[in-house]
Amino acid sequence: MLRLRAAIRRPAPFLAIPALGLALGAAPCLAQSAPGSAPPPPPAAATPAPAPAPGTPTDPVVAKVNGQPIYLSDLQSAAQGLPDNLRGLPPQMLFPMLLDQLIDGRALVIKAEKDGLNKDPAVARQMAMASDHALQSALLSKVVGPEVTDAAVKARFDKENANRAPEEEVRASHILVANEADAKKIIAELNNGADFATLAKQNSTDPGGKNGGDLGFFKKDDMVPEFSAAAFALKPGQITQTPVHTQFGWHVIKVEERRPAPAPTYDQSRDELRQKMIQEGVQQAVAQARSGITVQKFNMDGTPVKATDTAQPPPSPSSPAKP
Repeated sequence: MLRLRAAIRRPAPFLAIPALGLALGAAPCLAQSAPGSAPPPPPAAATPAPAPAPGTPTDPVVAKVNGQPIYLSDLQSAAQGLPDNLRGLPPQMLFPMLLDQLIDGRALVIKAEKDGLNKDPAVARQMAMASDHALQSALLSKVVGPEVTDAAVKARFDKENANRAPEEEVRASHILVANEADAKKIIAELNNGADFATLAKQNSTDPGGKNGGDLGFFKKDDMVPEFSAAAFALKPGQITQTPVHTQFGWHVIKVEERRPAPAPTYDQSRDELRQKMIQEGVQQAVAQARSGITVQKFNMDGTPVKATDTAQPPPSPSSPAKP
């Protein structure tokens, strides 16, 4: 469907970084929120809560395997990786299940070490990578987390929306066909009094054609440039007199209404803005970390990189969404 909504918005620059490891505290309840694939929201407090000392009343030993302790906080960390339907179970049901899993895991580690697998170069590299990941996550949590509080997100929202001019949006319908000749024929029929919705149902190859081609309201940046330029040049009731060509085909567009777009509320913007602030904080942390190091890059064959070397371009995206 040509709902060329840019979800479809241009994404923030991607960084291959670990999720921000945030202190969970040692509350007895084990049903914690699971982290997402992107960095999770930082805690609302100005600074992360300090982790309890292992072995204290707030983080007691809950098992020992060959004398090695397993703490309550280990179970809380394990609970993060559970699926949603399990995280909501009462702690008294989760506790024995998670404890057995950790004991099983510890037993496997002990057996692997007895077999000398920790000395295998490939395994040692994986262990080093896991250690690096934990340190990266801890640093980002320390640096970024305290800066992205609820108060900071609200302040950013207020600042960005204080003097923002209302953005216009239009409600339009379209008929999508495979070639320019068919589009011109439809325009001629419309100019002779044909009903737009009827022609959309009869001719449009877009799934929305069965609803008369109505796209609803959208802002200029929501659509691919060619489509937006044509739609926003029309007044309500007008139809494009020249077929509009995009990567999806040929369009005949009719604008139904124009209006100032309702300003987004804080609740609507909070999660996206928080994620944006996290991403900005991560970028700043990475830039600061890289400013203090020396980097040498080499080609895939190990030879030094020359100024004339160029990387292969990434493959073109196959999604019809606006990039």
